[in-house]
Amino acid sequence: MPILSAQNILLRFGGPPLLDNVSFDIEAGDRICLVGRNGEGKSTLLKILTGEMEMNSGDIVKKSGLKISRMIQEIPAHLEGTVRDVVMGRVPITGANTAREVGADDALRNSHAEAILGKTGIPADLRYDDLSGGQKRRVLFARAVAEDPDLLLLDEPTNHLDIPAIQWLEGIVSRLDCAVLFVSHDRAFVRRIATRIFELDRGRIRSWDFPYDKFVQFRDQALVEEEKANQLFDKRLAEEEVWIRKGIQARRTRNEGRVRALIRMREERAARRTRTGSVNMQITEAERSGRLVARLTNVTYAYEGEPLIRDFSTEVSRGDRIGIVGPNGSGKTTLLRLILGELTPDSGEIRLGSNLQIAYFDQMRTRLREDKSLIENIGDGQAYITLNGVKRHVLSYLQDFLFSAERARGPISALSGGERNRLLLACLFSHPSNVLVLDEPTNDLDMETLDLLAELLADYKGTVITVSHDRAFLDSVVTSIFAIEDDGNVFEAVGGYSDYEANRKFREKEAARAQSKSAAISAQPLSATAVPAGVVPPMPTPIKKKKRSYNEEREYAALPEKIESLEAEIASRQTELSKPEVYTNAPRILELQKEIVGLESELEQAYERFEYLDNLGG
Repeated sequence: MPILSAQNILLRFGGPPLLDNVSFDIEAGDRICLVGRNGEGKSTLLKILTGEMEMNSGDIVKKSGLKISRMIQEIPAHLEGTVRDVVMGRVPITGANTAREVGADDALRNSHAEAILGKTGIPADLRYDDLSGGQKRRVLFARAVAEDPDLLLLDEPTNHLDIPAIQWLEGIVSRLDCAVLFVSHDRAFVRRIATRIFELDRGRIRSWDFPYDKFVQFRDQALVEEEKANQLFDKRLAEEEVWIRKGIQARRTRNEGRVRALIRMREERAARRTRTGSVNMQITEAERSGRLVARLTNVTYAYEGEPLIRDFSTEVSRGDRIGIVGPNGSGKTTLLRLILGELTPDSGEIRLGSNLQIAYFDQMRTRLREDKSLIENIGDGQAYITLNGVKRHVLSYLQDFLFSAERARGPISALSGGERNRLLLACLFSHPSNVLVLDEPTNDLDMETLDLLAELLADYKGTVITVSHDRAFLDSVVTSIFAIEDDGNVFEAVGGYSDYEANRKFREKEAARAQSKSAAISAQPLSATAVPAGVVPPMPTPIKKKKRSYNEEREYAALPEKIESLEAEIASRQTELSKPEVYTNAPRILELQKEIVGLESELEQAYERFEYLDNLGG
């Protein structure tokens, strides 16, 4: 039985309905991701479910005693009190936790609050106003969970969080007992958490009982079929319009029926809502820069005595695609500005290349002028701009970024977060560049726009340097990682974020193994026979390295083929898992997963055995 059932929700602000007779059910234990384009009404729907916003018509049927808690998308700039006060619910926040009755179950709530407060890693007595943006978001999440809700609503919970904080959030949400309905653009987070998908498209919700990747596959197939059906309908309508213009030859019943059918077809075509078009982005490219973009030699930079970057040397070449990662406050933007030569290091040398034309996406969006319209932000008073040698009208260019003519003439103060990011990208790409610097470009952008941005950057002939906490975006865009780790040390890794993460885990494993070995040596008892003073102890006899036996030599020679075979078997089963006919067959899924686990274990043993035999020598 559903814990919440939405029935025919209608919400209209003028024009087509934002929510057009939306219906869905939420079951206990569901973890549902609500996806849709920017401006489709995702946050509005969450507000309706908590009662913060009225709908025009429809019903929301809740299980008796259902408790709903919502983590809001916007971070309040100012709240009185400490972290404990906020998490305990002693500080009112507009739009948060509106479903709770004041004074209800206070003792139980305080118990939950203390439990989640200890998991945030933030001192409870710190003032809320003294926290960073990422810390404030963690506190707001803890406040929502402390309500001990039956249904938890999360609106863009990963915004402004660093990757360790996102992974912390994933761990908490995946272990919650309550149902969760969340909005997120972070694909890695959605893949980890969501078991179902609600797609909000053109005012309607379609429920997909699949994880995200399966949803994308079936959604794309459904859109292709919809397009085919629309084309067939339009063809039939055109034929009927030709027939009616020729005139009805006789007033027979079948002709009258055909006229009535045509009228119904016209009404159906007029009521059809076309899917919002895709952003059509292009980057205005400048002449090529020199081969060298920037060279850093033993660069160190400290802030208030604390080292942010320590003794870092690297070279950035034309065409590089670099991702900068690290915890909040670790100095990612500082490193970015050092590479660009905007900051002078405390020590070391920075050399910039020649003919650099830099386009800079600022995460604080300071480039946008709040008192100006969208047209004025793009054209600086000019009606036309030039993109890659082609003259374009500013209105036409803004339509490529899904801004209507009416919206383009309005102030940017009315734009949502995602629309502001789209406008900033439009400003950025309208100026020639050969170095693109993007500081948190993915916040608030919908997944389809993120895909298009990733494709655009892949085709860009210049250099890309980006700071991002979006792991999927980094994997699809960058070819190397600068990771700011402990004490300002910067680690360079080849590949995307997944490659860096694998490298980091390997280094941690090796360090733990070395520490364990060192501890074991230290624990060994000293020899009872002391060496007299002044006497040089004899050199230990070197241990002769053991060689492989005949059987071990044969095993060593056969292992590469065995490893290759095991990897092929794992890949084969993973491919089978992705087939639609298998995905709906639960017993087969369990069987394949069990086989994959067994094969991966066997593969790991084969690797360890190969490493052991390789160290023996022939």
